[in-house]
Amino acid sequence: MKKAVILFLLVLATKGHSQFAKNMFSKDPIINLENFQKQRVYFGYYLGFNSFDFKFDYKTPVPNDIQVKKTTGFNVGVVADLRLQEYISLRFEPGLYYTKRDLYFSGVGDLESEYLREVNSTYIHFPLLLKFSALRTGNIRPYLVGGMSTTLNLSSNSKSKDDNYQQKFRVKQWTAAYEVGLGIDIFTEYFIFSPSVRGMFGITDELIRDNTSPSGYTDNIDSMKSRAILINFTFH
Repeated sequence: MKKAVILFLLVLATKGHSQFAKNMFSKDPIINLENFQKQRVYFGYYLGFNSFDFKFDYKTPVPNDIQVKKTTGFNVGVVADLRLQEYISLRFEPGLYYTKRDLYFSGVGDLESEYLREVNSTYIHFPLLLKFSALRTGNIRPYLVGGMSTTLNLSSNSKSKDDNYQQKFRVKQWTAAYEVGLGIDIFTEYFIFSPSVRGMFGITDELIRDNTSPSGYTDNIDSMKSRAILINFTFH
């Protein structure tokens, strides 16, 4: 994830060749795509990275939390933007997200098959967001974005009758979250490039409890919710 953040900052900071810099950042730049965002509806696509985590809440305090090892996943999707007024638009950004998390449970066994659970997730993500754009300065326009999302987990094993005692860590198929973030529209001669960073915070419990009782894996978990950092590079 650190590499993805560094890449994001480098994209924003890279100067490019002199003509590009003149057009984008000079006192009197050549205005690119001046009327593009005045369209009622326009479309695009995005590529990006993600880092998903789980937030655990417990019924009673525990000496050792469940440890989550995160990895960097990837995102790909499309964008539909509906202009509501000059500075506000409604965005729908369905996409495919892939991520992996390793969970380490303490006190449930000594073998890796007992204390380690790999959670591979392939999500179809449906965020509906409001985009609040600032006044355009030359070929730069920063913005804030926020809204709600729902997610279908294609890797969900919610219908499985096995549980952790058969090495099955089960999660629900549908979840919901809210999202907030910021980005910047960079108007080039031929397209708009929009790097952005966004936080996603789950609001629904994803965990399916074990059938076995008592369970050292799930009995003390009050809720388990996804949260993530999403870095997208959008092209219009």
